Amino acid sequence: MKFIASSSALQKHLQQINGVISTHAVIPILEYFLFEVEEGNLTITGTDLEVSMRSVMDVEAKEDGRIAIPARIIQDILKTLPDQPVTFTISEENNSIELTSDSGRYKIAGENPEDFPRFPEVENASNISLPAGVMERAITSTIFAVGTDELRPALTGLLFKLAENDITFVATDGNKLVKYQRLETGSESEDTFIVPKKALGILRNSLPDGDQEVKMEYNSVNALFTFRNIKLICRLIDERFPDYNAAIPKEAPNMLTMNRTQFMNALKRISIFSNKTTYQVKLTIAGSELQLNAQDIDFANEAHERLQCEYDGQDLEIAFNARFLIEMLSILDSDEVTIALSEYNRPGVLRPKPSEENEEILMLLMPIVVNV
Repeated sequence: MKFIASSSALQKHLQQINGVISTHAVIPILEYFLFEVEEGNLTITGTDLEVSMRSVMDVEAKEDGRIAIPARIIQDILKTLPDQPVTFTISEENNSIELTSDSGRYKIAGENPEDFPRFPEVENASNISLPAGVMERAITSTIFAVGTDELRPALTGLLFKLAENDITFVATDGNKLVKYQRLETGSESEDTFIVPKKALGILRNSLPDGDQEVKMEYNSVNALFTFRNIKLICRLIDERFPDYNAAIPKEAPNMLTMNRTQFMNALKRISIFSNKTTYQVKLTIAGSELQLNAQDIDFANEAHERLQCEYDGQDLEIAFNARFLIEMLSILDSDEVTIALSEYNRPGVLRPKPSEENEEILMLLMPIVVNV
């Protein structure tokens, strides 16, 4: 089999799929791409058995064929070549690959394509379509709050909750929680499922710009995302997501309103002087003044700042992990942010002014309980 492909175009497709490839694969074949040529199209597939991804591009080919090619080697070669046609000559007898460019010739040992795992299918699937921009915004607004504790697998993914008039995305790691709701679209049936974090990251990095549609097909086992010339399928997390609504305070009488950028920059400065384990920053709110305090006793570091604010409520002292709070504020794009507070040991709830119609964002952060 022989085919000719643009080196830069091929490298672009491989980079998209490379996020799926495991660097410490249990099965050696998982460190390979599967190349399949059929009727002038090259289909490239990568998988780690939990997440699989494939992309299709045009090539010059007179015959069809398949080969498994080592992912690291082929990318190392292509990313150093200038944009030019590269000829692949594959021997199906010994699974060898020869690359020919304007400047050289390279031989690579491939593997039997029959050993490569089959691309999963989603049988008896429900489906829904979303604009790529909506999907990207939902993932970006929530993925930072997804947990990493493998002992709590339900928290290591993003909850998709489909209803007739809206779609809700929820992520939590037990300390912070983000709920992103899209109101202008919905599903014919009410469903919930949890998509793992790795698949979300790869999906976000591959999404097209603008209003191109992303088709999502899902059943109780897998979810398949299709857009442009790309298919990404992942195994869903088969766990029960916690009741996130129970964690959101129903009453929070103290309302703190701040300029988001000013507040975030002050936190970045103050956190330099905080304890590097807890990143604790204490907020003291009285009248129209907010005081920020941090200290690291081990190194005798200490910092204080005062900011003007709008505050409606009782005087309050409360402490948060500054890194978590900065993370939340950096995701938002509103000029102002309101934090609803109740007690020093109860969570704070951030409610920014939505930058788009038909969306609602709620962010919750648990405090660090200190003697106040």
